[in-house]
Amino acid sequence: MSISARRRTRVAALAIGAVAAIALAGCAAGTSPEEPSDGEPVEITFQSWVPNIDRAVDAFNDAHDDIHVTLETITAGPDGGYATMLSAVQAGNPADVVQLGYDAIPDFLINDALEDITPYVADSEDLFVPWQWQTGVFGDKVYSIPQASGPLGQFYRADIFEELGIEYPETWDEFYEAAKVVRASDPDRYITAFAFNQAPWMIGLAQQGGANWFVAEDDAWSVSIDGDETAKVAEFWQKLIDEDLVKVEADFSSEWNADLQNGDILSWISGSWADAILRGTAPETSGSWAVGELPQWNAGENVSATWAGGSANAVLKGSKNPEAAAEFAVWLNSNTDSVSILTEIGAGWPSIVDTAAIASLQDAPEVFEFYGGQDIWDVFAESDKAVDTSWAWPPLSSTLFASLTDNVKAAVDGGTPLVDAYAETQADMVAALTERGISVAD
Repeated sequence: MSISARRRTRVAALAIGAVAAIALAGCAAGTSPEEPSDGEPVEITFQSWVPNIDRAVDAFNDAHDDIHVTLETITAGPDGGYATMLSAVQAGNPADVVQLGYDAIPDFLINDALEDITPYVADSEDLFVPWQWQTGVFGDKVYSIPQASGPLGQFYRADIFEELGIEYPETWDEFYEAAKVVRASDPDRYITAFAFNQAPWMIGLAQQGGANWFVAEDDAWSVSIDGDETAKVAEFWQKLIDEDLVKVEADFSSEWNADLQNGDILSWISGSWADAILRGTAPETSGSWAVGELPQWNAGENVSATWAGGSANAVLKGSKNPEAAAEFAVWLNSNTDSVSILTEIGAGWPSIVDTAAIASLQDAPEVFEFYGGQDIWDVFAESDKAVDTSWAWPPLSSTLFASLTDNVKAAVDGGTPLVDAYAETQADMVAALTERGISVAD
């Protein structure tokens, strides 16, 4: 058995053990499948935050007479959507299929909120990239269908880099030197923003720096949020902050949007899905941008990471039509027409193996024009291959995200070291896992 396979087995055992130890009292009991009326399609609901995913849902409905999907738009992630889903499971009236980040799947498992869909999807495994498929597999049971990963790249203003004579930074040392040139060029201009509000962004940077925060060892989680690799990354960004070389600013804020539009922020490290957001936020800058691979800690390396892993579709516990729900989840994420739509609208890097069959990756005039004729998908294809797939998401990822953003914001506001914020997050996570009865290695 390979090292990665053994690691997945340990993660599965810990996740299933956590379900047994923490299963909430009063979880909704299983329900019997609904029988459709004669000639009427089975009705299922799908909750998602992905903009314009209704186009893929409509394509499914057009192609199926026996199942009809109703889309419900929800708030992304732990800021509302996940809480709504879990409450509905408890109340016994859940949606059938939901959008979940890979990081959130263990959280839903320990709350006994996911259906085992193995009987309906076991023959679909070969359609998907192995590491993405495995994000929904625990104890040999399948709980979700992968939709897309979020391999990181750097979106940057190629026109201003050229104007300033900056070669694309292939290492973080070169990034630092480029930041100084950018800062000297204009009192309002920065190479990028330090997005203290984005835990997935900070986690991705640590992952790319070689950190592996959660490792399943025997019957416990080994937690290493404050390890040497993370400290290296934190100290680098601390230097940029201290020297006023990056703008401390929440991304997706109105100020950040304006900075992208007017050229006061020249780059954005983000997942492949950010293309659609950037084109929508700063359409007047079309033709001025390009995408590059992440700067490396050591010249000549090719190490990447993801923005919170990626996203999946899962069937909630208590669905009256789990088989139809699972069929929809597989079709949505493997039918090439559907995946082409998902890629075009910014759902992320596809989870299916056969990316050559995805039309929007082969010919995307609007996308390529925005990036000065560059085929940006070549960058993300390479980034996806360079992701460390041994990274494991633990239970309580919502606690991790909240703790990290709170501690980093406090450090930035108070002028205390970022490394201390990561140490505090380490303590917070160990305490939270222990409180929930989840074993943590010494």
